[in-house]
Amino acid sequence: MEQRMVKFYSKESNLLALHAIPGHFATSNSHINFYIDVTGIRARITEAEEAAKILAHKFGHLNYVDTVVCMDGTEVVGAFLAKEFEKEHIITTNQHKTVYVISPEQSRDNQIIFRDNTKHMIAGKHVILLLATTTTGETIRRSMEGLQYYGGVIEGIGTIFSTVATVNHVKVQSLFDGNDVIGYQAFPKADCPFCKKGAKIEAVVNGFGYSKL
Repeated sequence: MEQRMVKFYSKESNLLALHAIPGHFATSNSHINFYIDVTGIRARITEAEEAAKILAHKFGHLNYVDTVVCMDGTEVVGAFLAKEFEKEHIITTNQHKTVYVISPEQSRDNQIIFRDNTKHMIAGKHVILLLATTTTGETIRRSMEGLQYYGGVIEGIGTIFSTVATVNHVKVQSLFDGNDVIGYQAFPKADCPFCKKGAKIEAVVNGFGYSKL
């Protein structure tokens, strides 16, 4: 499957590229015709730092940032993003005058969970939500609901790849979008043209990666 991989470079930096594998894949919310692999951007220090710089620029001026909540293994990018916010002298209300970078647990029904030792990093805090990829926006919506349940104030949403422009009236800032991957499409499970033709699903995918079937 990896032999079919196509590389797409960022319009904003030649240091950043995502890899797309054409085929028939299933996410938790839809079926897609490309698996988007952002492993390099998440895991390589140089790329993660570059991604953080571009995302910070896209967010523009923010009055407050206290916490970066990282989904889908985006902690490396999240740490660099927090440093970018500090470089820009964005105010934090945290006692130690530095930004928290944390990842929630997730329940079986994909709800986010913060334990007692991390709740204070969300309650009353100004939060940036960071994800690897988003296709339908459902994961973002659930995450926003969870953050608001724990008392977080959502200041912005960032992703490496997104086909969603806004979720609940909050703009999604992304490094790549559907226009960057030529031919990218997502379908509701019930309306997937591959399934209607009897084509088997090749892999189950999410922000962390893929598992072949």
